[in-house]
Amino acid sequence: MPKQFKTQQINVPSILTGASALAANADRNKWSIQNVGQNPLFINLGGTASSSVFHVVLKGGTADSDGLGGSYSEDGSGTVYTGPVTVAGTTPKYVVMES
Repeated sequence: MPKQFKTQQINVPSILTGASALAANADRNKWSIQNVGQNPLFINLGGTASSSVFHVVLKGGTADSDGLGGSYSEDGSGTVYTGPVTVAGTTPKYVVMES
């Protein structure tokens, strides 16, 4: 049975546009990212993201913040990556959560 985590600590939600989505956090229990822009969003775990160097690509929505953009998460039911997460893309726009 996976270890269950409880936390009252979570980041403040906001739409981000920078290349650094999450800093390294050894205490991270889970995290998620959703593309809220219209262009593909390239996600790199541990390095600098680009359209040719990435681990995951998230599709864009048909309009900004329409809820149709792709998402990725690690929910604590397995291994959770605790290093830095970077993004790249044309006009990146995303929301990220970690706890």
